[in-house]
Amino acid sequence: MKSGSTKDAPGEPKHTVRATRMAGRQMRSRLLDAASRLFKARGLAAVSIADIAAAADAFPSQITYYFRTKEALFVEAACRDVLHVALAAERHAGKQLSPADYTRALVESVMGSDAVGFFVEAMTLTRRRQDLAPLVERTVERLHAEGLRAYAAEMAARGWQSRLDPETSARRFWTITIGVTLEGQAMGRSPGDLAAEMLHLLGPQADAPAETSRLRIVRSAKSAPGSSSTDKEKQP
Repeated sequence: MKSGSTKDAPGEPKHTVRATRMAGRQMRSRLLDAASRLFKARGLAAVSIADIAAAADAFPSQITYYFRTKEALFVEAACRDVLHVALAAERHAGKQLSPADYTRALVESVMGSDAVGFFVEAMTLTRRRQDLAPLVERTVERLHAEGLRAYAAEMAARGWQSRLDPETSARRFWTITIGVTLEGQAMGRSPGDLAAEMLHLLGPQADAPAETSRLRIVRSAKSAPGSSSTDKEKQP
């Protein structure tokens, strides 16, 4: 069996191997992009492998080569999309100045996208296709892990105090997100309604330090060795 190492093909230049791998990654990305657009617009049943291939300027055989089945492509596209939205939401929330605005920005970014609904459909699909469940499971765990990393970093950097331990907060956020989305899809609720419901269920996530605490931090920094501040500037 070939391992993909250049030792298995001594006459093949390394740059050719790299170019082939890059072309493969680019093709997978094109197929995922096209599939995501079509699946979100029409649904799984109404989209064929031929439709996706045409939209990606590819051959149907390339879809089966990279993904095996249409259902596997559906699940992988949904998993990729929700991870991208999670990252974008974290970046947007990181620009906010208060814990309440941070939470609201996270919620509105996530609920304003169709990626979570797409992912929920992929989750329900795995009930019939257990061979696809590991990808969904890994994606959920990655959402929790990366959410924890981002949330804990914000708490530490800003001096905010999380009302729950960061791991619980991160897991709770995505559990509520998925549950609210599932219920909302069944009831035909709008993204705005889903965001309001999420904010209600989440409640306050963290508290900013009291103003006096912030002043003490500033004073301490100004009075550190090497500071050029005058005594007058150190006064409140």
